[in-house]
Amino acid sequence: MKLFITGISTDVGKTIASSIVVEALEADYWKPIQAGDLDNSDSHKIEAYISNQKTVIHENSYLLNTPASPHLAAKIDGVSIDLKKTTEPSTKNHLVIEGAGGLFVPLNDTDCVIDLIKPDYKVVVVSRHYLGSINHTLLTIEALQNRKITIAGIIFNGNENKSTEEIILSKTGVKYIGRINDEPYFDKNVILEYADIFRENLLNL
Repeated sequence: MKLFITGISTDVGKTIASSIVVEALEADYWKPIQAGDLDNSDSHKIEAYISNQKTVIHENSYLLNTPASPHLAAKIDGVSIDLKKTTEPSTKNHLVIEGAGGLFVPLNDTDCVIDLIKPDYKVVVVSRHYLGSINHTLLTIEALQNRKITIAGIIFNGNENKSTEEIILSKTGVKYIGRINDEPYFDKNVILEYADIFRENLLNL
């Protein structure tokens, strides 16, 4: 199974969600494009959060120095992101692929993050509650549906907001995978606890 983790915006919790999914499935992890924070990248965070010994963290296709939209970070670095060079790693294990920002974050003059999603990927949408998040979540799901991309389900990040979650689930029919509550911190033990909670729903995707 190949799961592509996308968010409704930036800083909604994709990496924490990815850590939980990776741990639950003992899956491999791949972040095709990393922009900025190279000493504490999302791949480094995944490695710090997971406990299992099976996961392989694969190399990024592009490592960009500037914490900015990938198209700009690439331009500053004097490179151009080519989708043909974002080569999916070969593995017989489950693979979790983490996007950058939301679906329409530009990678170059023509391609966006959504163009990284291959036909055999299933997408997990990470939604965080804030004013405007219902709109952003529905737009994200509609964009995926318009491209006939398979949506595995949705993870809500943040303490329960019943009215928001109910309207999103009822309007979209998307499968609910689980919720990550606001925690004082995340470490291996917290990630492991969520992995145990999410595992059954993830295995049934």
